[in-house]
Amino acid sequence: MISYLITDPLYYSNKKDTFEKKLQEVLNSKKVDFACFRDDESENFEELAKSFVDICKKNNVEKILINSDFELASKLGADGVHLKSTQFDKIKEAKKLDLYTIISCHNYKDIEEALKYHINAITYSPIFETPNKGEPKGISKLRETIQVFEDLDIIALGGIIDDKQVEQIKKTDAFGFASIRYFI
Repeated sequence: MISYLITDPLYYSNKKDTFEKKLQEVLNSKKVDFACFRDDESENFEELAKSFVDICKKNNVEKILINSDFELASKLGADGVHLKSTQFDKIKEAKKLDLYTIISCHNYKDIEEALKYHINAITYSPIFETPNKGEPKGISKLRETIQVFEDLDIIALGGIIDDKQVEQIKKTDAFGFASIRYFI
């Protein structure tokens, strides 16, 4: 099961030196297979994204992704992009750039739409209680979704903050789990 780190300026800062130090600390302390730079607010977004890609490459992160901006992902030499649930129309463009493409899904309709575009993987959320993300789906719904869409790599997301939750997700045969707060 892959572990997928997602950054957030709330926890990592948008000051380059602080960001780089925090990211390196996390990569030194936790197993990270996939990593996504997510920052919708910083003016120095591109500078931070470049640092993110460089640090992840030095730390042998298997898949390095940029959130939403597939053109920047391609420009910086990232492996892929993690698209928002409002960006289904961007999947084809990302795939044309030969990017590993993940999209956020919240229901079966979203997942079926993603499959039409031959998505590489999806995040399915929220699994556990998380601020401002709606009713949690829970482990049984995650397990059911994995069985219904058995040929799709499904990454559990939402409210994953400790090893106990990761162990619960492992038992569902999910492709992996993604989190911001687990890695902090």
